[in-house]
Amino acid sequence: MPDIISKDGSVKADSWVVVPRPAEGEALELSGAPSLIPMDLWLAGRDQFKGRSDIGVWLESHDEPEALEGLVNELPLIAVNFPKFSDGRGYSIGRLLRERFGFTNELRAIGDVLLDQLQFMKRCGFDSYALREDKDSSKAAACLSFFSNSYQAATDTNVPLFRRRTS
Repeated sequence: MPDIISKDGSVKADSWVVVPRPAEGEALELSGAPSLIPMDLWLAGRDQFKGRSDIGVWLESHDEPEALEGLVNELPLIAVNFPKFSDGRGYSIGRLLRERFGFTNELRAIGDVLLDQLQFMKRCGFDSYALREDKDSSKAAACLSFFSNSYQAATDTNVPLFRRRTS
């Protein structure tokens, strides 16, 4: 099992399986382990998956999180795929899920996730991170707290630094 890093920097084995999108004409196959399935397939079979704590969804960076509006907290886990480290759309998806849609469960970054991105992902509301396979998860704790203060408001603090300094 691959490792998952939580936002406090601890490393644990990942029990969730990311189920790839089936080829055209093929059915979705679940392994029996807790599974992350493509968002559109979960929406299409929502009645079938309702109430299951072992089914979450994953979104591609081009997916519209608005499709989950009003439904997000039916899911125990939502993962956002970062197809390459330079694609920043996943950060916006994370903030939308937390701030606009009120998602309170686990939000995970998957895909091309690098150590130097972790603190920024945390500020956008991500709780857990599946690092790219060639990265050392033992360095994650230091990367999650690299900066002691941030200037902007985000999901981790809604007060910008200049307001925190005056109060």
